[in-house]
Amino acid sequence: MAEIRPFRGIRPDRKYAQRVAALPYDVYHREEAAEEAAKDRLSFLNIDRPETQFELEHDMYAPEVYQKAHDMLWQQIGEGIYRQDETACYYLYELTMNGRAQTGLVACASVDDYINGTIKKHENTRAEKEEDRIRHVDACEAQTGPIFLAYRANPVLRGITAETKIQTPEFDFTSEDGIRHRGWKINDAARIRQIREAFQRIDQIYIADGHHRAASAVKVGQMRRADHPDYTGEEEYNYFLSILFPDEELMIMDYNRVVKDLNGLTLEEYLSRVAEKFIIRPADKAVRPEKKGCFGMYLKDRWYHLEIRSEYTNADLVEGLDVSILQNELLTPILGIGDPKTDDRIDFIGGIRGLSELERRVHEDCAAAFSVCPVSIRELFAVADAGLLMPPKSTWFEPKLRSGLFIHSIR
Repeated sequence: MAEIRPFRGIRPDRKYAQRVAALPYDVYHREEAAEEAAKDRLSFLNIDRPETQFELEHDMYAPEVYQKAHDMLWQQIGEGIYRQDETACYYLYELTMNGRAQTGLVACASVDDYINGTIKKHENTRAEKEEDRIRHVDACEAQTGPIFLAYRANPVLRGITAETKIQTPEFDFTSEDGIRHRGWKINDAARIRQIREAFQRIDQIYIADGHHRAASAVKVGQMRRADHPDYTGEEEYNYFLSILFPDEELMIMDYNRVVKDLNGLTLEEYLSRVAEKFIIRPADKAVRPEKKGCFGMYLKDRWYHLEIRSEYTNADLVEGLDVSILQNELLTPILGIGDPKTDDRIDFIGGIRGLSELERRVHEDCAAAFSVCPVSIRELFAVADAGLLMPPKSTWFEPKLRSGLFIHSIR
């Protein structure tokens, strides 16, 4: 059973919601974050990336940087930019992109469910990336970036969501990228009980996006438990901010690859090596693969359609993923890219940026680009259920959840 509970959300006043809402902290490089944060002092990016309040030369991991995040957050709460609900509530958050809507339940998930595996992972985390968010959450005394969780659709939750969305939303705005954001509060005691009981009958919850944020929130909770050995389990640090979406509404986009060089091979040598494991067909337009085992490849101003030869397919849950096939049969043996997490000759392009971005990178600083079929939500669930891990940069979810619209205090 999953413990998904309501909480006293800290939320921007309705008139500030659009100004506050910001893309996740990790989609920006430092210079980009500074430029974006400077556009509006109320943008949550100022708090999420507090180094933006200092000179670029300043150590972004210095203690005073995290203290600045704390001070800005609680100062704005004191100013009335944000308000905290008087009672524990659930919330709904709907994002609509290109006419397709997805609606998640905003709630707190259990640290213990993460530890015991009720909340399942499909990616490894890196300690250095966790450390930044551990220090941010600990300093702010609040979780500010929601974890994107997924569950198998449930008729009770589907019905409550539909009934709630008939009401007037707490906020309703369209961000600069054309995505509409709406939110509702659920504070009816009967509805809260129904939601909580529905999740108690759900055995598996999945991290779709936000593995590092989840791991960091859990570690802060464990640190505070260690500091308070008499803890009861009801303290807010035992739970972490999440937005849970039914699988039927989610869309995973392609996560494509570009490489800097052909590993010393001539174009003819390279294509000959690729042809040993892939059927190659020239294409007269950009290739977006439409079935598993197929890839697009762009080099020297030309697109090619690649299809893995049958003898190199793989039925394994992880090794059979297209991102694994591309890595194991082409990127590693032909281009010499052994560890995509650390090799600076490879870069990753989220599908939201389109195939034209692959072309641009090849024209600018790369030798080849590869478009990949997206991982399905079914594949993600299967890998997580088996206790396995996907290769890095396997999934790209859109639209991105905005930070600042819902905050969970762990004071």
